[in-house]
Amino acid sequence: MTRKPKNLTDAVEMIHRRYFKGKPERLKALEEARADDEVAQKIFELRTKAGLTHAQLAKVIGTTASVICRLEDSDYEGHSLAMLRRIAGALNKRVEIRFVPIRRTA
Repeated sequence: MTRKPKNLTDAVEMIHRRYFKGKPERLKALEEARADDEVAQKIFELRTKAGLTHAQLAKVIGTTASVICRLEDSDYEGHSLAMLRRIAGALNKRVEIRFVPIRRTA
């Protein structure tokens, strides 16, 4: 008799139950990490779509390539609104901030 492998949804649910369910501090950390990753990914996407290297974008906004690299790192937690506005302006964009409800999971 062969066993069917569990589908991915089951695995994600198992991980959620084991590491996050009933642990609000872990859920908060997860949401913060997701937000940091989203900002980093957006900076990367905008820069590459504009065809700029780290050094080129850095020069335009008056910083260094290492700062741009750090801002594109999903582990970086120090994104400032002022820096995001500088990047947005250099890429002919504007920063828009939204406040959305927190997803509550049991």
